[in-house]
This record gives sequence, structure tokens and C-alpha cells, in this order.
Amino acid sequence: MTSVPVQTDILATAREQVLERGEPLTEAQVLEVLQLDDDRLEELLGLAHDVRMKWCGPEVEVEGIISLKTGGCPEDCHFCSQSGLFQSPVRAAWLDIPSLVEAAKQTAKSGASEFCIVAAVRGPDERLLAQVAAGIEAIRNEVDIQIACSLGMLTQEQVDQLAAMGVHRYNHNLETSKSHFPNVVTTHTWEERWGTLRMVREAGMEVCCGGILGMGESLEQRAEFAANLAELEPDEVPLNFLNPRPGTPFGDLEVLPASEALKSVAAFRLALPRTILRFAGGREITLGDLGAQKGILGGINAVIVGNYLTTLGRPAEQDLDLLVDLQMPIKALNDTL
Repeated sequence: MTSVPVQTDILATAREQVLERGEPLTEAQVLEVLQLDDDRLEELLGLAHDVRMKWCGPEVEVEGIISLKTGGCPEDCHFCSQSGLFQSPVRAAWLDIPSLVEAAKQTAKSGASEFCIVAAVRGPDERLLAQVAAGIEAIRNEVDIQIACSLGMLTQEQVDQLAAMGVHRYNHNLETSKSHFPNVVTTHTWEERWGTLRMVREAGMEVCCGGILGMGESLEQRAEFAANLAELEPDEVPLNFLNPRPGTPFGDLEVLPASEALKSVAAFRLALPRTILRFAGGREITLGDLGAQKGILGGINAVIVGNYLTTLGRPAEQDLDLLVDLQMPIKALNDTL
């Protein structure tokens, strides 16, 4: 007589493995979570919230972002309207230093502890790094806030320069799984991005690395992406959802269903139990107000407030009011120093 193998429920496994022991889900286990029926969604979000509260605490980190150099990028990231290769509406422009300082001031007033300077480039040249250095110095003279940068792929010398400027955290997204990346970008490789992130970590800066969900990846590739990030061990993972931009190769893709997006948020929390998991671009169009609330009660513990680089977000006040309503304290600057 042969014994019938016992079917173990993935959420029961996750509760014991992740919530109780703090051990992340494996790639295969993440896939199981992503394949759950929608009628298990509330249970899944509840578990992800419990994991976030136990291993990260109740605080929510708030961040603002500003584009120092917009548009005209030479890369062909298929989701991005800042590429100079597509017939999309964003054209090259530079932001002056006074405007940068004013944006940092407004960001600090919202309760944000982090201000990220972003540029649409393959990697920074001398002019851009000089502008960043001047901007950081000007901000530091007037605003008490941590400064992050997102300037594309770096050389070791550039990593060292940014570290010397006192950059707290560097953002460079892997965007998607290693296997799906060639379908998203052809002008550089996934490995080039990975190399920049390794150098940033070794230089002592915090690593911010996430990506965009809903770019035609399979559930298997979404689980692979979570595993890629778990291997990297970033300090922060921004989760974006594709907001299809006219004129880009992904401009006609469907918006990710809200239930699938929320399931992904929870699955990434179970794969990254101690990581800052940040709501970023596309959440408004994908989730709406109710979905944003479910996400913050389903594993998210950081948000970008205000507008994004080329798309409108929610007014910062709406997000901050939501956090108050949910009794989620905003992480104060002095707690991050």
C-alpha cells in the first residue's frame, strides 16, 4: 500500500517559515503564493502584514524624488518615456540648483526622511556628477534630509565619488528577472546593472533596487525576480507597476489587475521579510485608493509621495492622511541617522 503525500498549504508553511522564523520564501514557494486563488488574497495580505510588523515594525518611510536631468536617455528600456529612441512626449531638460533645493524643502515638509535625485542617463558624465555635487551641497546647507541618487550605471571611480559626497542610498533597479530582462532592454545587460549594485554595496552606501511588475513577465519570472532580489539583499525594494506610456514599446500593454498586483506585493514581502518594501510608480492606476490601503496593510512599509519622474502621483497629503488613518507612524529623520 503506497502512502499519499500530504499537501502542505503554502500560507501555513509561510506562517511558520517566514513569520515565526524569519526565513524568506524560496523562488518555488513564491511561485506558489503568486498562483493562489483570489479568494485567498485577504488571508495572504494579512500574513504579509504580520510579517512586516514583526520583522520591520510599524513605521513607514516616506521619500520624495526629483529629476535633475529628464528625457533624452540613449537606452531603450521599453517601459520608459524618457528614452530618446522612442516617439514619446518626454524631451531632454535640466533642473537648476535652486529648484532642486526647493523640491528638497517641500519633500522634508511632508515628513519624508529621504530625497532622491534622479537622472535619465545610461550613466553619469562629469557634468552631471558636478551638478549632483553642487545640488547636494546646496540642499545640505538648507535642509535636514538624507540624500539618495539614481544616476544609472556607475564605474568604480563614480561610486567612490558619490560615497565621498555623502550619498546615503543609491537606487538602480534591476527592473525585472534576469530571464525576462532581454525582452525589456537591449542596449545594456542585466549583469551590468548587477555590477553597479555590488560596487555600491561595497562602498558602504545603502542599496535600493526593485523594478516594474506587469511588463509581460510570467508568474514564474515574477517569482524569479523576487529570488534575484533576495540574493542581492538590498536595503530597499521599490515596487512599481507598469503605467503604459504612449509611444513606448510597452505602451499598449494592459494594466496589471489589482488582485495580481496585491498578490505580488505580499509575495515579495514573504521573500524579503526584513527589507524596506516601497510603493512606487503606477500604484494609482493599478490599485486606486482602496488598493493602496490594502498594500500598506499587506506588506508595504515605505511610499514615494507626490509625483514621479514622468507621471503624476497622488498629492502627498493624501498618502500622509492615509498613514495617519491606518495608525502607521512616519519614520522620522532622526531615526535614520
